[in-house]
Amino acid sequence: MLSKVVTKEEALAKIHDGQTIMFGDWHGEFAADDLIDGMLEKGVKDIDAIAVSAGMPDLGVGKLINAKLVRSLITTHIGYNPVARDQMFAGELDIEFSPQGTFSERIRCGGFGLGGCLTPTGIGTDVEKGKEKLTINGKEYLLELPLRADVTLIKATKADTAGNISFRMNSGAISNNMAFAADLVIVEAEELVEFGELGPEEIDVPAPLIDMVYVRTGNTRHTCPMWQRLRAKAEGGKK
Repeated sequence: MLSKVVTKEEALAKIHDGQTIMFGDWHGEFAADDLIDGMLEKGVKDIDAIAVSAGMPDLGVGKLINAKLVRSLITTHIGYNPVARDQMFAGELDIEFSPQGTFSERIRCGGFGLGGCLTPTGIGTDVEKGKEKLTINGKEYLLELPLRADVTLIKATKADTAGNISFRMNSGAISNNMAFAADLVIVEAEELVEFGELGPEEIDVPAPLIDMVYVRTGNTRHTCPMWQRLRAKAEGGKK
């Protein structure tokens, strides 16, 4: 079985200025941290990012936003990243907001070759501006167009050498759909196992969808920095 395992340098060689990149992190959690740090070091710029949120200034895609390497972002919200908010108001970051369910469905459409999806979500709000509306059986819908990327960066708990990957609990978040919706899918795995060691019930995304597997050398523990910060804040308030 051909191995898809690559070095950090080999993975980063596929990431260039001006690409549309999907980031599978969830508000900065479950991020491909080593590869994002590598992008910072490489100085990849003019990124058109697609992510659930803007992360935090020091977490996930937020680190790239903080460094002003992202020129546009399609996302569901930016509430955890005041830097993204400030850049948006200053005209330095172009942001398109998409309701979370619509966001996920647009990515699914991009991955499955569909022309878009119809949804009533957003009718009568700023979300509908510039979008085509259709009336079906007397009800109005917005036509939401599919989302695709040049590259998807996702983090997996485990990967085998062939590229089958497994997520821990809900750490897959949006990554399952994103794996279908890019020309190149790069996985940063916490743990690498041999082909055949992942059982069918453990495989969340099959090998044919994955192009590269990089085994992270940074933190491999299943930590949640956002949760740790919230707990510390709550504990501090009790004192």
